[in-house]
Amino acid sequence: MSGIRTALSAALSAAALAAAVLGTAAVPAQAATAASPTAPLTCRGQGVDPAARIHYRTEAVIHAPLSTVWRLQTDVARWPSWQHAVSGAERLDRGPLRAGSAFHWTTPLPPNPATTAPALDITSTVRQLRPGACIRWTGPAVAEGLHIDGVHVWTFTPVRGGVLVRTEETHTGPQVDADVPAATAILRQGLDAWLGDLANAAVDARG
Repeated sequence: MSGIRTALSAALSAAALAAAVLGTAAVPAQAATAASPTAPLTCRGQGVDPAARIHYRTEAVIHAPLSTVWRLQTDVARWPSWQHAVSGAERLDRGPLRAGSAFHWTTPLPPNPATTAPALDITSTVRQLRPGACIRWTGPAVAEGLHIDGVHVWTFTPVRGGVLVRTEETHTGPQVDADVPAATAILRQGLDAWLGDLANAAVDARG
């Protein structure tokens, strides 16, 4: 935890930003949501939590080389330099991101009825990874009075003019399960913002 991008507060603070940036650097590519019959995304045969009630999937074509998009997404320590809703990120191991790698990251929390904590703390562990093709990570996002368990899958497919990036994430936890429509909307906004930020960063890096 997509994303975990993924990011309860990212969604709340970046919905307007997502709409703007997705229109410039990323071209939506038949976005698929939880209602879509499209098969779940997988990495090395593993996907999101099929029992989760909070679920969102989306995708876009990013007009940049695969090597650039992959580098940005897997260089976790530099996420704060291009993700507006990531206030801190650190690897808990060294070397290239790989299965078993873990990282801790934070995202600011706006006023929230579930907690007075200023930030959401997320610890993610990579479960599956295929270099240049896919990543799947899991882990908790916690704050006082708030606990979310997330599973996040990303896939990267070269296409004419760029890379088709697909992302899918599920959340479970007593607070989010208590209001599925609101939690799903927050997840949707967060993933859309992440994808938009990744698109803009990749295009900027391409020069």
